Amino acid sequence: MNQKFYPLTASADSLTFTFQSLSTHKTVPKEIQFIKITDKLYNLAFGDLQMNDEIDDLVVTNNKDTELVLATVIQAIQAFLKSYSQNAVYFTGSTPSRTRLYRIILNREYVN
Repeated sequence: MNQKFYPLTASADSLTFTFQSLSTHKTVPKEIQFIKITDKLYNLAFGDLQMNDEIDDLVVTNNKDTELVLATVIQAIQAFLKSYSQNAVYFTGSTPSRTRLYRIILNREYVN
């Protein structure tokens, strides 16, 4: 993927990544978590980081930086898989339209 992305901060175990979504009007903290499902499979959780340190995966940030945000999520996946190379990542959107968007971007960017 040759898309620009936001700088990421990773936890020591590379299971949590944070970054800032920026617009001319606001800065929104984002968090990506990799949560173990089985010995070899992790779920990707992603969204706006709320004041209570929980992820809101239903909010519409509306910073007009969707491509940049998703490119950053892909960077986090690559960093996670570098540390956990024998594992797989599972994710789906929190809504059908988000799942469709993710599928479109992954199909466009996937290289055989």
